[in-house]
Amino acid sequence: MKNKNRYSVIIPMYNEEAVIQDTYRRLKTVMSKTGEAYELLFVNDGSKDRSAEIIRECSYWDPTVKLIDFSRNFGHQIAITAGMDYAAGDAIIIIDADLQDPPELILDMIAKWQDGFEVVYAKRTKRSGESRFKKWSASLFYRVLKASTEVPIPVDTGDFRLMDRRVVDELKRLPENNRFVRGLVSWVGFRQTALEYERDERLAGETKYPLKRMIKLCIDGITSFSYKPLKLAGYLGAMLSGSGFLYFIYVLYLALFTDATIKGWPSMIGVMLIFNGFVLLMLGVLGEYVGRIYDETKGRPLYIVRESYGTASPIQDRTAMQQVRHYE
Repeated sequence: MKNKNRYSVIIPMYNEEAVIQDTYRRLKTVMSKTGEAYELLFVNDGSKDRSAEIIRECSYWDPTVKLIDFSRNFGHQIAITAGMDYAAGDAIIIIDADLQDPPELILDMIAKWQDGFEVVYAKRTKRSGESRFKKWSASLFYRVLKASTEVPIPVDTGDFRLMDRRVVDELKRLPENNRFVRGLVSWVGFRQTALEYERDERLAGETKYPLKRMIKLCIDGITSFSYKPLKLAGYLGAMLSGSGFLYFIYVLYLALFTDATIKGWPSMIGVMLIFNGFVLLMLGVLGEYVGRIYDETKGRPLYIVRESYGTASPIQDRTAMQQVRHYE
């Protein structure tokens, strides 16, 4: 049977009560201009405010509004993944609920998609309303990620993008738990292009990506797409071992062929601290990779849906089925 929804818009939300009604109104205005069928998939990632209740009320009288309500907070990347599992459109659009990314850009994305591009991602040229540290750390994050990963991930891009159904179907075949969606989109390939825009200041509320989450996202990106940290450990270990051997030869020479007094303790302690610190650091890197392997072997579902409104069963190929109650 032919899909009746041309477009699916995925909106992850977490404590967005202050802005969610404005988000809904702007998305309705934009999507109505397409003149085609669409659905608005709001994914409530364990919000503690009235975000889910507001969208639930909208779904009673607006059939385009769907709600996927998680049993707890599973994280932004998992919320996007759930949206893709449930999305029924020929083109799937991801946009955050905070209105920093302008919904009006969706129309330009659709135009690019109709020109034949299968992924259209939004690239930020300016970030309004953010602190200097936030801008600097975000810029550093993207550059470190680009230098560290094997897959070319565009810099200054978030998850705001349009993807063709074929791309989403391929993404749904990737079962990993520690997900970095924008990296996975780059990995699957297809024809991709960028749309530049200026990111607006958050309309209300506070950022859901403080420094701690940015660091986790950076680690997820690097460890999911690169072995360079492990290679770096080998290179640094070889350098430090070589330096230690040369220092040992120097100390042995002083002891055998000179009368110089070897105090020893300060230099020995210094060398021990350097080597032990390096060993602990590399054990932490190895532990990060081993921990992710452990996560993958558990076989737990990525998320649990407490309730869903207006949606059918998830359209997915995952072996771990999500636990769902449906309210049509």
